[in-house]
Amino acid sequence: MMRVDVVVLGGGLVGCAAAYYLARRGASVLLLEQGDLNRGASGRNAGSLHFQLEYRLLRHGDQLAAQFAQIIPLSLVAIEDWRGLEAELQADLEVALAGGLIVAESAADVALLEKRQALQEKWGLASRLLAASEVRRLAPYLAESVIAAGYFPYEGHANPRLVASAFARCAEARGAQISVQTRVTGLMRDGAEWLVSMIDREGRAREVSAGAVLNAAGAWAAEIAAMAHLHLPIFAVPLSMNVVERTRPLIPHLVQHASQRLTLKQVSAGNVLIGGGWPGRFLREAATMTTRGRAQPVVENVVENVALAARLVPAIGNLYLLRSWTGITGITTDQMPLLGEVPEARRFFVAAGGTAFTHGPTYARLISELILDGRSSTAIDLYSPARFSHINQFMASV
Repeated sequence: MMRVDVVVLGGGLVGCAAAYYLARRGASVLLLEQGDLNRGASGRNAGSLHFQLEYRLLRHGDQLAAQFAQIIPLSLVAIEDWRGLEAELQADLEVALAGGLIVAESAADVALLEKRQALQEKWGLASRLLAASEVRRLAPYLAESVIAAGYFPYEGHANPRLVASAFARCAEARGAQISVQTRVTGLMRDGAEWLVSMIDREGRAREVSAGAVLNAAGAWAAEIAAMAHLHLPIFAVPLSMNVVERTRPLIPHLVQHASQRLTLKQVSAGNVLIGGGWPGRFLREAATMTTRGRAQPVVENVVENVALAARLVPAIGNLYLLRSWTGITGITTDQMPLLGEVPEARRFFVAAGGTAFTHGPTYARLISELILDGRSSTAIDLYSPARFSHINQFMASV
């Protein structure tokens, strides 16, 4: 039987990056992906690198907002990781960190900006509140309806089609093995080892023994955990993105809205990507929804999303919408990532949930340190799956 130090389950950004960081340290690694690399949320998101607190993290009351703000220490680390990533991987990932604006159009929006500012300052993220005149000087492309903005100089975007594949190439160059079109069929403990059963792309049943398993399956992390007789509270949700035609250089910043679902940015090719968490719709299978296959955009949501972008950046209103698509991402019950070892299953690690594109390289690097060294260079206890041990206390180990 083949034996490796770590089996990584999931070929998105986090899985590919973890395979790289583990292999870079000399660990033997096998990455298994049920489809093709980077075909899930990692490759189908809008590429935003947002380190200020998003609208969705503040809309459910002060108590939850204060809890969500605990992601900021990871955000500060992620900024540095993204700054050095192209040099690390020796690849053009179209990383642009030219700054981000969260815009306000009303007094209520300004109040939300002030609340966000207080939370961010508490956790050490040095953003600024800009008055209308400052916004005009910094971002003349914005509509006159914008009366204030929260500004952070290190937000931006990267190309999600390039990042995971660059990590995968570098992982293989350092000895990691990657097997796509391979379906995991079982996870069992055998003494100190994990036995991972699979069916490969040729239809052959195989097993591998590993000292550790890393569940980096994103929206399907709960399904993987169930194979190990564990519960993980992570749920698949379909989100929509849109792209409009190329235009002259217009928007250097990542733009978000203080109280509405919106992100927009202009990529290096000149297209403008528009998103912000507008829901898509899962297909139905018999009487219920299915997370298998691609979700569908909701036409009404696409229209509202693009109309909001055109209202804030009037020049967008003259451009053609080229395409709308969906990506399926994984959201935890408390919106925080699952990052660490599951206490009820020794050497079973998870890195999923949260803003897994923005923080993905950082999740992967820190979880790799935890697997190999027993600790990470940045504390991640706040994000440990141990916070859900009350769910798994009744689950017998496999």
